[in-house]
Amino acid sequence: MITRRRALIALPAATLALPAWAQKKNRVPQLLPDLVRTFVGAAHGDLDKTRAMLAETPGLLNATWDWGGGDFEAAIGGAGHMGRRDIAEFLLSQGARMDIFVAAMLGRLDILKPTLDAFPSLAQSLGPHGIALLAHAEKGGEAAQPVVAYLNSLTQVTSGTGC
Repeated sequence: MITRRRALIALPAATLALPAWAQKKNRVPQLLPDLVRTFVGAAHGDLDKTRAMLAETPGLLNATWDWGGGDFEAAIGGAGHMGRRDIAEFLLSQGARMDIFVAAMLGRLDILKPTLDAFPSLAQSLGPHGIALLAHAEKGGEAAQPVVAYLNSLTQVTSGTGC
């Protein structure tokens, strides 16, 4: 008689460890954690390093680093809260995922306002490192002043720069 235990033992370990979509033969290996951390760190302020790393390893584009405690950050998020328009625009030109925090920093009221109209509670959401939406907009400088004004006009906007 085949018991459940014997059936599980007979299965290859890789079959148990990976979901079905990840078991395909052509899956690329996971990115090395140190590589992801370095890339996310570079996107906080070094456009040349960000370009070079992405050219060498395109899979880094939307990779996220786990800083701990649920604080996940992609390279574009680092560029967003540091006010690095050049890095954010480069990453977007390569297909990075846009979020409301980067939209705020870039001064994209055309993206931010309809999103907040549809989901008003997002005005309270916090980005990487617990940094508020308004703080991202403030990092955007002159180009983001309409976003700053809009966010300040909302009654329940979280202000604060996080941790």
